[in-house]
Amino acid sequence: MNLALTVLGWFFIAYSVAINLSFVALTVLAMADFVRYRRRTQFAAYDESFAEPLARGVSVLMPAYNEELTIVASVEAMSSLRYPDFEVIVIDDGSKDSTVTTMVAAFDMVELPLAQAPAVATKGEVLRCYVSTHGAMNLLLVCKTNGGKADALNVGINVARKELVCMVDADSLLDPDALLHVSRPFADDPERVIASGGVVRVANGSTIARGRVLDVQMPRRWLARVQVVEYLRAFLIGRAGWSAAGGLLIISGAFGMFRRDILFEVGGVATDCIGEDAELVVRLYRWMGDNDVDGRIVFVSEPVAWTEAPETLKVLRSQRRRWHRGLAEIFSRHRGMVLRPRYGFIGMITMPWFLLFELAAPFIEVFGLLYFAVAVTLLGLGGAGLVPSDWVDLPVVLVLLSTSVAFAILVSLVALLAEEMSYRRYRGVPGLLVAVRAAVEENFGYRQLTAWWRMWGAIDAWRGSRHQWGEMTRKGFGQDP
Repeated sequence: MNLALTVLGWFFIAYSVAINLSFVALTVLAMADFVRYRRRTQFAAYDESFAEPLARGVSVLMPAYNEELTIVASVEAMSSLRYPDFEVIVIDDGSKDSTVTTMVAAFDMVELPLAQAPAVATKGEVLRCYVSTHGAMNLLLVCKTNGGKADALNVGINVARKELVCMVDADSLLDPDALLHVSRPFADDPERVIASGGVVRVANGSTIARGRVLDVQMPRRWLARVQVVEYLRAFLIGRAGWSAAGGLLIISGAFGMFRRDILFEVGGVATDCIGEDAELVVRLYRWMGDNDVDGRIVFVSEPVAWTEAPETLKVLRSQRRRWHRGLAEIFSRHRGMVLRPRYGFIGMITMPWFLLFELAAPFIEVFGLLYFAVAVTLLGLGGAGLVPSDWVDLPVVLVLLSTSVAFAILVSLVALLAEEMSYRRYRGVPGLLVAVRAAVEENFGYRQLTAWWRMWGAIDAWRGSRHQWGEMTRKGFGQDP
């Protein structure tokens, strides 16, 4: 019994050290890439890019479903982006609220016939189309029967008239220069770059007016504050590091740009996978490997999309189970890419890492917590003389707990340091101290709860149970909690 518990304890310690050391490596890569990026931006000449008449056109696709509270602010933000040639296409996916009437009234829209070439197969039926009469605003509203977000994106891909397609959630706000930054890799390496993604940040608690984040503040609610730190770590460390290594596996569905012709090649966005954004990126890598295409998918840390994070446990639970179920479905669908040299760094390094340290992580964490509970119980029983006192090695238990928490806090603090040294969105010492406190608080309750939800998300995928999307209840941008 003693030997089994000791071996199990050291397994959990080794796993914790391995996953956190990998994050340290990603941190080094991310910081090195960040330094190179900051040097390049000094000579990027974005003002000249804004005036460039031959810049690649961008179609901004915004699938919307019951977004009446945030749709006007989001569209206003999109319509005032700094980019020489772009259009905004909102695809209403059969909303049951007043999303359509709100948009029609706010932007003086009129109905007109829609001509499209259905290069990508879609499930929903396009019902009608509206165009804005607000000056020169290139704004289109396409109404279709409900078919899901992915199907709405496919309709947008068919309707789009520009060379590049930018997929943005309807509940997201973009910074004014976001398109200039996220499209820059396509100009720097036009033959190879086929997709790029940007940072997504939490807007809860910030002052927002007419689709613009005016004053960035840490949220007042604990649950949203913890997610601020979580998002910073995921984007500034995780995705930036993988991009620097050439193995970026995920572009957030809230903000990603793709070549439209390549989307036609791969058949658009998958409508039968919950994690359609990540699945699209994996399918692009698979297409490149199968067709010997030398392509790149990159992450740019400068452009920012703001989103409203869940502020209730019920909504957060639904979101995290959905995310992890999507990851499990992706590996079930593309398991043939794992450890296949044909798919290069993605197949040999990135996907095995995500399999071991992302998909399996909640299972290891939950069983690690069970081990810790059993160990504490046995220590108490051993002290009372009810079981042999040598059944549990106290140093092993303490090392397991301390290393796991210490590494997790360290990576979060490094992400906060990168934020403070670079973009400094959360200005002022009070906001920084709140973020540091959230980085510590995240490890006591929040991580364990999300691990439990994520584990069941993967189990749902493997059981093939019917997925219930749930409802993301929103207050609307700029509203007090």
